[in-house]
Amino acid sequence: MVRVTREIRVVRYPEANALSGPSPLYQPNFPAEFVVQARLLVRRRTAKAHLLQRARLVLLLHYQPDLSNVEAGSQVGLHPNSVRLWRKRWAQGVFDLEDQPGRGRKPTFSPP
Repeated sequence: MVRVTREIRVVRYPEANALSGPSPLYQPNFPAEFVVQARLLVRRRTAKAHLLQRARLVLLLHYQPDLSNVEAGSQVGLHPNSVRLWRKRWAQGVFDLEDQPGRGRKPTFSPP
């Protein structure tokens, strides 16, 4: 009986990331006041979940600006397209965590 074994070598490169992608197109430069606002929001016990995600994204991108959209999204629980949208908005100088007014039916109240 002949026994054949195959040896599989796994080579890992420390600089390569499993979820790495191209370098992000938009790399916002956050003002200090905005970063402080994000830190305070993350520390709050009661805050809206979508604002917490965005504040965490601000802090993550502030300390790791070269992080890909896929990796940043997986760390804060956002889709990469959402990360791309917020990066673009912040790179254009709109430093806000709230959604922009726009789409959808506007609430109306018509008395009888």
